[in-house]
Amino acid sequence: MIPEEILRSLVLQNDSKLVMVVIDGLGGLPVRGKTELETAKIPNLDRLASKSICGLIDPISYGITPGSGPSHLALFGYDPFQYEIGRGVMEALGIGLTLTKDDLTARGNFATIDENGVILDRRAGRIPTEKNEEICQFLQNEVREVDGVRVSIYPGKEHRFVIVFQGEGLRDELTDADPQKDGLRVKGTDSLTPEAQRTADIVNNYLKKVREVLKAFHPANMVLLRGFSKVPDIPSMSERFKLRPAAIATYPMYLGLARLVGMEVLKTGETLKDEVETLKSHFDQYDFFYLHFKRTDSAGEDGDFKKKVRALEEIDQIIPLILRLRPDVLVVTGDHSTPALLRSHSWHPNPILLYSKYIRPDGVRRFTERQCQKGELGRFPAMEILPLMLANGLKLKKFGA
Repeated sequence: MIPEEILRSLVLQNDSKLVMVVIDGLGGLPVRGKTELETAKIPNLDRLASKSICGLIDPISYGITPGSGPSHLALFGYDPFQYEIGRGVMEALGIGLTLTKDDLTARGNFATIDENGVILDRRAGRIPTEKNEEICQFLQNEVREVDGVRVSIYPGKEHRFVIVFQGEGLRDELTDADPQKDGLRVKGTDSLTPEAQRTADIVNNYLKKVREVLKAFHPANMVLLRGFSKVPDIPSMSERFKLRPAAIATYPMYLGLARLVGMEVLKTGETLKDEVETLKSHFDQYDFFYLHFKRTDSAGEDGDFKKKVRALEEIDQIIPLILRLRPDVLVVTGDHSTPALLRSHSWHPNPILLYSKYIRPDGVRRFTERQCQKGELGRFPAMEILPLMLANGLKLKKFGA
C-alpha cells in the first residue's frame, strides 16, 4: 500500500466519475466442477470483462477470512489492520444514529432459550420486524439505566437490533455475549483488559435484567450481544482522496461503514433497479459511488448454490444500466468470497474487473475466478484498488521528479 501521506500528496480533484460495484460474497468454489460464477449466465459481465483489465484480490491477506467490516475498509483504501471497526458501531451508524466518542455500541439478536438458558434459536424464528419494534419499546421502558449508565435499544430488521450504552469511562475490550451457536448456554461478556471490567459488569447486569423481563416474550425471550465497539478515529475519504463519495446500499451495516469513512448515504429502494436509479439521479452530484448488492452473500451463507447463481444473473441484467451513465472508471468485485460449499465467508480471492478508457484489455473473456486469474492485474491486495481507480480517473499526479 502506498504510504498514506504520499498518496494524499498525489491526489488531484477533477470531474471524473468513479463507480465501485461490490457484489457481496462474490467468489465461490466448484460444485460439480464449476463455481457459481462459472455456472451463471452473465453475458453482460463477461462482455465487460473482455473490455477491461482483470485479476484477483485478497480482501485482507493470504489465508485470512475477513468479516464484512475489514474487507470493505480495504476496498475503500484503508488498512483494515490499522483501522479496526466493530460491528456495533457499523450497525448503529447504519440505522442513522449519531454517536459520541463515549458511547459503547453492540449488535443484538433476539433469541429463544429454554428454562436452563440453552439457546434453541439464535434468531428467535426471525420474528417480524413489527414484533421486534414492540419488544424494543418494552425493553426501553423497563430497563433504561444500569449502574448509572443509560441504555438505549433500537430495532432493526426481523430479530436484529442495536444497543447503545452511554456513560463515562466505558470500554470496548469485551468478548461477545453470544456463543454464536444453537445448543449452547447463553453467556455474558468478559473483559479483555482490567480497565474494561467495570464495563463488563454493567453489560452483564443489563443481560440479567433483560432475561427476567423477557420471560413472557417467547420466542424472543433473550438477547445476544456481540461486536462491542466505540467510534474509531478514522479520516474521511474526502480528506484522504479529495473525493465527493456517496453510498447506495440497502443493509444498515454497509451504510454504517460508508458513513464512517465520510460517504453521503443516498436513500434508495430495495431492488437492484432501485439502486441503479438512485445512482442515475445523483450522478452529477458526486464523483465516487459505492453500490452494494447483498443477495449473493446471503445465498452463499445459506449454502444455496442455485440461489447464488440466480442472484448473479439478476445483477448481470443491471450492468448495462450502469454503463449507460458512462462512468470514467468502473470496478466490479466483491468484498470477500462466500462459497455455497462452505456456507460462510472464506479466505479465497475475489475476481475483479476495472474498466476505463485508459486500460489495455488483457484478453479475459469471462468474469470468473479462473479466467480473472489470467488477467493483467494478477493477484493483489484489495487496498490497492482505490489508487488504481484514482489513476484511471486521472486523479493522481506524478510521483517524484
